[in-house]
Amino acid sequence: MASRSLRPVALVTGPTSGLGAGFAERLARRGYDLVLVARDKQRLADLAADLEQQFDARSEIIAADLGTDEGRAAAVERLHQGVDFLVNNAGFGLSGEFWTAAPAALQAQLDVNVTAVTQLTRAALPSMLGNAKGSIVNVASVAGLVPGRGSTYSGTKSYVVAFTEGLSNGLVGTGVQIQALCPGFIHTEFHERAGIPMESIPEFMWLSVDQVVTASFEDLEKGKVISIPGWQYKVITSASRLVPRGLARRVTKLVGRGRGRT
Repeated sequence: MASRSLRPVALVTGPTSGLGAGFAERLARRGYDLVLVARDKQRLADLAADLEQQFDARSEIIAADLGTDEGRAAAVERLHQGVDFLVNNAGFGLSGEFWTAAPAALQAQLDVNVTAVTQLTRAALPSMLGNAKGSIVNVASVAGLVPGRGSTYSGTKSYVVAFTEGLSNGLVGTGVQIQALCPGFIHTEFHERAGIPMESIPEFMWLSVDQVVTASFEDLEKGKVISIPGWQYKVITSASRLVPRGLARRVTKLVGRGRGRT
């Protein structure tokens, strides 16, 4: 068995449920040790114990709120020590309309969805570039590619897509890969936590966590910067580029529940 010091290390934000948990498990299965970053220390400890039992993966725990300066600083400090893989997964949406949302909640959404992604990516890159290897997956959304699905959430995810695409140009030839992962609806706790009712969404529009994680890794191997899991979302995003934006917004309003969320 390889020495512990030779095992690659991956840092995953928001790993205690849903897509983040899927990435943590897949990375552990692939032989990574983990750095797990989330607010709930007990859930982090439970996840770490499970990953060690199943995959012999060791985990460092950072109980931190990425919506705060202190929480982001804790994750940044660990990234300065070097990791081989970063998954910027933490993020959240809000129910209700933009003009009814509490300003503090809107700011927290920006801090987690945009500021944390920017700062953590910046902290991870120097050591990756120095080693001429590494991977970063920034979890965006189809909402970042198709107009009309909410306002601030869609805006934050559009930022993640543009930010990642811009960085990818500078990283060509360095050995470091970066990806904007753009899933659609996933069977997770995301919408329940946001208080967004989803009963009207047809079953064929839903993806599993395993589908999304598998697509992300397959697209990393192909060198794709934008990863869109699921044939249905490939069709939607392709079609949205071919029709006027006003029409795309109207269709999204009907299908994607653009009202009542931000």
